[in-house]
Amino acid sequence: MRELLTKQNLDYKDRAHEVAEKYVRPRAAELDRTGEYGWDILEALKSYELTGIWIPREYGGQDAGVLDLCLVVEELSRACGGIGVAYAVNALGSFPIILGGTEEQKRTYLPPIAAGEQLIAFGLSEKPSGSDAGSLRTSAIRDGDAYVINGEKKWNTNGAVASTFTVYALTQPDRGIRGISAFIVERDTPGFEVGKREDTMGIRTVPVNELHFTDCRVPADNLLGHKEGGGFKNAMMTLDRARPGVAAQALGLAQGAFEWALRYTSERRQFGQTVLSFQAIQFMLADMATQIEAARHLVYASARAIDAGAKNISRLAAMAKVFATDTAMKVTTDAVQLFGGYGFCKDYPIEKYMRDAKITQIYEGTNQIQRVVIGRALTRELKELAGHLEVTVEHFPEYDDGES
Repeated sequence: MRELLTKQNLDYKDRAHEVAEKYVRPRAAELDRTGEYGWDILEALKSYELTGIWIPREYGGQDAGVLDLCLVVEELSRACGGIGVAYAVNALGSFPIILGGTEEQKRTYLPPIAAGEQLIAFGLSEKPSGSDAGSLRTSAIRDGDAYVINGEKKWNTNGAVASTFTVYALTQPDRGIRGISAFIVERDTPGFEVGKREDTMGIRTVPVNELHFTDCRVPADNLLGHKEGGGFKNAMMTLDRARPGVAAQALGLAQGAFEWALRYTSERRQFGQTVLSFQAIQFMLADMATQIEAARHLVYASARAIDAGAKNISRLAAMAKVFATDTAMKVTTDAVQLFGGYGFCKDYPIEKYMRDAKITQIYEGTNQIQRVVIGRALTRELKELAGHLEVTVEHFPEYDDGES
């Protein structure tokens, strides 16, 4: 695939690969065990000029595209899925500001993220409203020159380490999803508290927390775009642009697990020969390699479509997310199988890949929801197609039974 990438793409990919091999891989097991955030890895990313690359240059970023973002996430995740998402979630949190913020909001909040000086989190999900994001209950009521936010958020990746949060709340509860607005909330705002950290199966280096708002007064100037009611659309546009990043995390996990499995089966000997020499094992590895390559093409295609400004990107982004993450779960599970009993032990690196892969099928829209998104897009396309085509039996005479 390198021959299909531009010089800029390869530059980002190669720098990320170097960070992954020098700084991420040696620390992956320890960070998984302790749950500590990889602050030293963040410093490495800063020194390699890889933080906030997706942010426009006028706000301190590098104007890199979603494809460049995906290439970095893929390389980091190949060594550690937790580090991959710790990097990618800063794009998820800052995309709402890039897409819907005022000029002042962009100039205030984006440069520190671009420089890697601050981290950001995305506050949409709630206990009663995970996949059904439109039914959120957190409220934001205008009171003079501020909004008073009450409620709580769930599953906030980066929660314990972020300085800034993009948060969605109801400003007009009687309007349903049209009453949802987005806010920029700073960590030290009175009434805002980062709550319980989840004890997660995988991606353990990055903290996932609850957020609590109790009469939290947020300046009216922190209403995203200074407009009420555009929050739900902003969140959906953000997720469309962020899902290829989740797909890239899954792709990196699948690639990393595959490489370990290939190495192990080429060294492990049974019945007087390497495990790799058995045809059944070769077939497993062939399927894994094929699925990974298919996922890679779909992930890159979705990212390129977004970078090109294509309309109606929801379907392609959802396809990339669902296919790549399902591939990651299958490939990492098969890799554990190929390691045999050693694959079930934490002394070996492979079981972590499987644990890290599982969440990719769940967050930023479960894969069941992705299939709903794809299905609805196909339904709309069918209606459009029906307006251009009038299919009758004359088009297919071989099916004419004489009774039509």
